[in-house]
Amino acid sequence: MLRSFREQIDVIFREDPAATSILEVLICYPGLHAILLHRIAHGLFQIRLRLIARVVSQLARAITGIEIHPGATIGRRFFIDHGMGVVIGETAVIGDDVILYQGVTLGGTGKDRGKRHPTLGNQVVIGTGAKVLGNITLGNNVKVGAGSVVVHSVPDDSTVVGIPGRVVRTRGQIADDLEHGKLPDPQGQDLENMQQRIDQLESVLRSLLEERTQP
Repeated sequence: MLRSFREQIDVIFREDPAATSILEVLICYPGLHAILLHRIAHGLFQIRLRLIARVVSQLARAITGIEIHPGATIGRRFFIDHGMGVVIGETAVIGDDVILYQGVTLGGTGKDRGKRHPTLGNQVVIGTGAKVLGNITLGNNVKVGAGSVVVHSVPDDSTVVGIPGRVVRTRGQIADDLEHGKLPDPQGQDLENMQQRIDQLESVLRSLLEERTQP
């Protein structure tokens, strides 16, 4: 338990340049409070004290703005940056060294029972406001761009952006950091391609009209 607590402190200093002291981290980081309370709630959930576990998780939600179902399984060195609005469903499984930013949802897609929430591998990073939905798997070293909606499984070493999420980088192309200013824009590219096609068709139409009006 002490080792896990120390790792949580260390990962905050590693990932957040704004962290300046252990006291500041202990007092001012809701992501830390949320994961520590989740560890307690999850332990209670596993020994079937499920109502008490839910009470602890709701207390954590009220304090931090982060909702983690006590049934969710979360690995080591989990880091939630800022955290407001993060939601993690009951059957979600999260590997080690995963980072979530504010507004992320690891949710279901309906009223299915059983495994209905995502599984995340190790060293996954999910950007602000992204939604990962359903019983899908994000492999190791996957990066998800801000605002994306991912509804299909993603292989290891991939970067996903867009609605619905598309793989825009794979093994050998992936960047170490999730630099949103450098990510491809598949929707924007689709619109640009469509505009080019429209321009081509208009040019052909003009040519045909000119031929028909010639004496």
